[in-house]
Amino acid sequence: MKKYLLSIFLIPVFVSAQNKYKAFIHNSKNEPLVATSVSIHKLAITILSDSSGLIVIQNIPNGKFELSFSYVGYTKKNIEISFPLKDTTAADIVLENEHAELQGVTVVSSTRSNRNIEIIPTRIEAITHEELDEKSSMKPGDIRMLLNESTGITTQQTSAVSGTANLRIQGLDGTYTQLLKDGMPLYNGFSGGLSIMQIPPLDLKQVEFIKGSASTLYGGGAIAGLVNLISKTPTPQKELSFLLNGNSAKGFDASGFYAQKFAKFGTTIFGAYNYNNAYDPANIGLSAIPKIDRFTLNPKLFFYPNSKTNGFVGVNMSFENRYGGDMKVLNGNADSVHQYFEKNISKRISTQFSIDHKLSSTDRIQFKNSIGFFNRNITQTTSAFFAQEILSFTEFNYVHQSKKSEWIAGLNMWTDNLTPRDTSTLTYQLNTIGAFVQNTYKPCRWLFIESGLRVDKNNPATIDKLKGIFFLPRMNLLFNINNNWKSRLGFGLGYKMPSPFNEDAEEKGYQNIAPINISNLKAEQSYGLHADVTYKKKVDEFFVSINQLVFYTQINNPLILSGNNFVNANGYINSTGAETNIRLSIDELNFYIGYTYADVKQHFNNTVTQQTLSPKNRVNFDVTYEIENKFRIGFEAFYTDKQLLSDGKTGKDYLIIGFLIQKMWKKMSVFINVENLTDQRQTKWDSIFTGSITHPKFRDIYAPLDGIVINSGIKINF
Repeated sequence: MKKYLLSIFLIPVFVSAQNKYKAFIHNSKNEPLVATSVSIHKLAITILSDSSGLIVIQNIPNGKFELSFSYVGYTKKNIEISFPLKDTTAADIVLENEHAELQGVTVVSSTRSNRNIEIIPTRIEAITHEELDEKSSMKPGDIRMLLNESTGITTQQTSAVSGTANLRIQGLDGTYTQLLKDGMPLYNGFSGGLSIMQIPPLDLKQVEFIKGSASTLYGGGAIAGLVNLISKTPTPQKELSFLLNGNSAKGFDASGFYAQKFAKFGTTIFGAYNYNNAYDPANIGLSAIPKIDRFTLNPKLFFYPNSKTNGFVGVNMSFENRYGGDMKVLNGNADSVHQYFEKNISKRISTQFSIDHKLSSTDRIQFKNSIGFFNRNITQTTSAFFAQEILSFTEFNYVHQSKKSEWIAGLNMWTDNLTPRDTSTLTYQLNTIGAFVQNTYKPCRWLFIESGLRVDKNNPATIDKLKGIFFLPRMNLLFNINNNWKSRLGFGLGYKMPSPFNEDAEEKGYQNIAPINISNLKAEQSYGLHADVTYKKKVDEFFVSINQLVFYTQINNPLILSGNNFVNANGYINSTGAETNIRLSIDELNFYIGYTYADVKQHFNNTVTQQTLSPKNRVNFDVTYEIENKFRIGFEAFYTDKQLLSDGKTGKDYLIIGFLIQKMWKKMSVFINVENLTDQRQTKWDSIFTGSITHPKFRDIYAPLDGIVINSGIKINF
């Protein structure tokens, strides 16, 4: 009885002795350090910080305890704290860089794990906010230039007069690249040729690339790799900016962005209007740049009901009229000779929803969904194709973190339905359900291992033995050799279900394309390997970074358009190559050089041929001088090697040069940018069509058509 009464008496004393400790962990630039390990060794407690750098430790008894904060690349910090605390507000913990090369932490999310890019085994490249700010001054209307200037990535123009284009990674066709926004597919399928031409960069915080087979992450389609566009998120400090831009190619851009976070909610609103009149610098009577009239609106509402839950709901809307062809037709002067035109009228409305909930300091769940409605009317001189595509994506995932490993498991589902709205018989429908699991494990200080497995079930199925079921393992290793050297090795499988959306069909405007019968075709399947090594070193004010990558991707049973029918080629396509990236910094002066070697070959019917429109060699060079928030000047040059064309001829190699000057003040900046200073144009040294201007038959477009373009504008920040 005495023991019972004593235990009752001690309960409130014991409970009162349980303390809570909260802290935000970041670096000297106030960037959160995600997955920082925080330990109280005396109590055998270890937890990891979340995506905002927050840690919460519960049930700490009274007394003095040493807390240890450690993060790869940063100096370990030990702090002795006495409990109970006099101040219970969240502490501010700053970790200092152990190695100068890790200054300016880039956190990436394309693997669903918000981690420092330096400690992710998957090779991810990122264009950060600072670079996006510079590139948005060069081409504020779309992201084509932004992507085309990245090593290993090119954009392939699919129409000579309408300016549509696809994205190619390491020489492989654009149909093998998956394009995401905030981890959700929104720009695939029927919109492929227009996607990168309709995305302005002003509301983007970051762009992330994964090159090579990445189907394990987001399912079929990422055979060549994926591009994930990361939107800006609101902060307590209001952001309100406007950009006005005009160019010598008869174009005008106006856009605005607003963002702010309040106690329980926040918002971002992006709006843009882009206009271009038809432009023919070669005076050949055909538009190098079509007449474009586009309006974009992307509002998002963010919510934070409590410290454990956050999410957002948003809408992406884009309405565009793109009109190219014979200049006389575009100017309203058509006659019996001048009749050719291509018109694309498109409407895109896509919804996004995401919610993230922390179950504990080590566990969280996430649900996200997107639904896309895309209408496109393609009208040409003697034909038309009108269709509507409805796509959806839904995912649920669970994340568990510990000191040495992280587990992510989830389910997702895609639906894709193309319905013609005219007399065409080209229809398409595909439903996919997938389950995935991935693990990141750190067995020792110098090694990170990332593995994953996905199983997808597709309906309708193909003639493959497993009836549309695909098992997709992947493995990536990161070796932190020492303070200056690190290396990555990776392997992954990929697949793509048969679909009518490829570059050949896009070039034909989907005219007279026979309906695709998935059940009579094989899925395209791939495997990819890559290895790279990175060296980084800083001595005084001099900083050098060198990365060397080698890669190989093979695609079996590639789908090709034979006449008006899609068939599986008898053989495979492979891409073999290397990328070299070198960065040098001296005070405010930065140099960058990138080299891509990509040898892409078709092995069909025991015959080996070079892939068309795939230059073996590309070189990017960039030098910038910048005084932060005051002045920026940049010079860039891009060399593209000769390319094999589909008519058996070889396209000329060329060198493009450009420069940017920008003056910044506290609330405003002005800029002038010159692209293609040497006026390199395919129409200067080669014809772009055969036949008559009444019925032109267009050749491959392998070089710019718009020539030298000068643009200038103003950015205003409030």
